[in-house]
Amino acid sequence: MQLSKPKQQQTPRGRFAWREGGAPGGKALVMIHGWPESSYCWEHVAMHLKAGFRIIAPDLRGLGDSERTPDVSHYHKQQLAQDVISLLDHLGIGEFQLVGHDWGGIVAQEVALAIPDRVQRLVIMNIAIINNLKGNQEVIEKVRASSGAAYWYQHFMQTPGLPEAMIPGAEETWLGHFLRTWNREPFPQDAFDEYVRTFRIPGTPRSSSNYYRTFHEDAKRWATKADHCWPMPALYIYGNKDKVIIPEYLNHIRECFEDLQIEQVEAGHFLQEEQPEAVAGYLNEFLDSA
Repeated sequence: MQLSKPKQQQTPRGRFAWREGGAPGGKALVMIHGWPESSYCWEHVAMHLKAGFRIIAPDLRGLGDSERTPDVSHYHKQQLAQDVISLLDHLGIGEFQLVGHDWGGIVAQEVALAIPDRVQRLVIMNIAIINNLKGNQEVIEKVRASSGAAYWYQHFMQTPGLPEAMIPGAEETWLGHFLRTWNREPFPQDAFDEYVRTFRIPGTPRSSSNYYRTFHEDAKRWATKADHCWPMPALYIYGNKDKVIIPEYLNHIRECFEDLQIEQVEAGHFLQEEQPEAVAGYLNEFLDSA
């Protein structure tokens, strides 16, 4: 199946874009992208998904074709989850299965925290589990014991004014550093061109940096979720060559779920673009399309 071009919808929380694909009356499958991408990241995965899904792939606030809100407070991941829920409500989506990669995986977890009765199955890809405090602390300790060089870009984006001054006009170089060096295979040119296009939308350097500028406040909230256990069936897929989401993120992860399946793909961070057929294969096995 193929995804549509971005559609636009005004909701009480703002103007959001999304792509849609599959059967209009099929089982709702919500797929949330991460940084620095957009809903286009699911294009090649969708081509390999089995029939029976109605895919809804939103563009998160500040990325893709959704609105660029300058106020940093709108980028707390709990608030981004409310954006997604608002869009789904407007589209008349009740129960759904949920997939999220990178920051989209964090937003997906916040959605599942907010409306667990509507999330039938949960898939997280290459990102931390927010209630896995023990595993995440072990990651912090390992990073502190090393140079932590792989995380330089997070500090760069948290620096006031610097991304806003340095990224405009250099979008292709900026994105190329991540999209073309974090993967083991050549990054799809169609996807790269699409992300360059949306990163050139005015305000994107600030709005995309706000994902990282809100991280410390988000982490304080997640520190209160250690006793949470995800009740819905869950799948964690990870690219095992990721330079940022390292294997220690999997430590203690099974304690956070009632029912968890873990699968790995020979890929880097952007596994849905490097190995779309493999990712779709695991989704087809796990998700319910009937």
